[in-house]
Amino acid sequence: MEKALTSEKIIILDFGSQYTQLIARRIREAGVYSEIVLHNISFNKLMALNPAGLIMSGGPESVNTKKALKFDSKILDSDLPVLGICYGMQTMAQHFRGKVSASSKREFGNAKIKVLKSKIFKAISSNNKELTVWMSHGDKVTKLPNGFKKIASSNNSPIAAFENEKIKKYGFQFHPEVTHTSQGQKILKTFVKDICGCKGSWKPKNIVEALIEDIKIKVGNKKVLLGISGGVDSSVVAALLSKAIGKNLECIFVDNGLLRKGEAEQVKKDLKRGLKLKVNFSDSEQLFLKKLKGEEDPEKKRKIIGKTFIDVFLKETKKIKNISFLAQGTIYPDVIESSGIKNGKAHVIKSHHNVGGLPDYLKLPLVEPLNSLFKDEVRKIGKELGLPDYLIKRHPFPGPGLAVRTLGEIKKERLEILRAADFIFMEELNSHNLYDKVSQAFAVFLPIKSVGVVGDARRYQYVIALRAAETIDFMTANAAKLDHKFLNLVSDRIINEIPQVSRVVYDISSKPPATIEWE
Repeated sequence: MEKALTSEKIIILDFGSQYTQLIARRIREAGVYSEIVLHNISFNKLMALNPAGLIMSGGPESVNTKKALKFDSKILDSDLPVLGICYGMQTMAQHFRGKVSASSKREFGNAKIKVLKSKIFKAISSNNKELTVWMSHGDKVTKLPNGFKKIASSNNSPIAAFENEKIKKYGFQFHPEVTHTSQGQKILKTFVKDICGCKGSWKPKNIVEALIEDIKIKVGNKKVLLGISGGVDSSVVAALLSKAIGKNLECIFVDNGLLRKGEAEQVKKDLKRGLKLKVNFSDSEQLFLKKLKGEEDPEKKRKIIGKTFIDVFLKETKKIKNISFLAQGTIYPDVIESSGIKNGKAHVIKSHHNVGGLPDYLKLPLVEPLNSLFKDEVRKIGKELGLPDYLIKRHPFPGPGLAVRTLGEIKKERLEILRAADFIFMEELNSHNLYDKVSQAFAVFLPIKSVGVVGDARRYQYVIALRAAETIDFMTANAAKLDHKFLNLVSDRIINEIPQVSRVVYDISSKPPATIEWE
């Protein structure tokens, strides 16, 4: 990315918080580029990134145990502005010889704090002495560190925030990045702009210009091949490449037989209408179904689909001459989730077919213009590029397609049942103006049968689960509170119109502990 655009940079030191990505997104929403690094980065490597400021995230561990995550102490001894959040505040307190103790009462959820005068709170309304915040901690600071003063308190945490304005070090026991914290974004904006001195150049227009320039510099007048799905990520990549290199962009669309009803045809129309792209289409349904036959394990299914996709992609690539680069729609959360970046110890929840899955023998350098962007940023630059809403607002759809939403063995019959059920669900969401009000919605095929009665006849058939999630960042999510009358309508249609279904259920699980998808 163009240096001028990322010269203002806030680094997030990740101690394993579930909110780390959310912190990074909030900083970017304030118009400043942010980047996540592991907590154990050396001071020299950190400073080589030329940060304007640093945020130390929360984390699941206690600072008073052997499992406590350590950091390079030179970071806090420098003149770099630092904000510590939750665990970050506590480890900062210990560094400056304060005291952290286990709380007799764990504080989790909404809390009220009394805010005292401080530069970091200057954007908060003057008449708002009491602030609603989000707490999530078992330990708390019980003695102020040397040179620090208290700037907020709650009933359970007498030192809910502290500061040493002289050395530009601040600590919050609460989480300003969470939407439940009233005016949290204002506080973060004050930190990055007034304390760190950032002006705020991270804006969609500037990002688009920088990305196009980066592509031009990297690619020149050579050809780029893009595997396009019709989803927002690959569509935005296609739009960027089209503006940067024009006719030197070649696109391949692989129909793996795992798409939603009418999706292949719809993608063709959308790409032609919205992007005016020439696309090479590969009908590979039979090959994918053959490769997946008999496999039930979700992770193995992902691997099979990823490998088969690459094989098909390579075959199609040979039909196109003089390809020098391969483009992918990889985004920042894909990279983080697949690499297990949290603490360097996080479990890989699922493999992403477009992250690290390319064979060495492909020998094509990658163009990944979105790999430092979050999903909401991708949508914003899509809008800046002039893409139509029907492309930008499309719900996320996994690379392995309906294989993720068909539990058990993948069979064509099961896929057709799921396609029909999903189509009904989407149709009703759109007709009731609910599609844009939920973040992601889909149907799931369950490989179990249940007794039902249709008319006067017994029906022993499959179960369909419906899932609709509301989320800001896709790292956490709640089930959408869809009206029972609406759900009854969808259920009735599915059971009446699809003879192979006898029962419909609605998933009310949140993420975590569940994932959004059902694999």
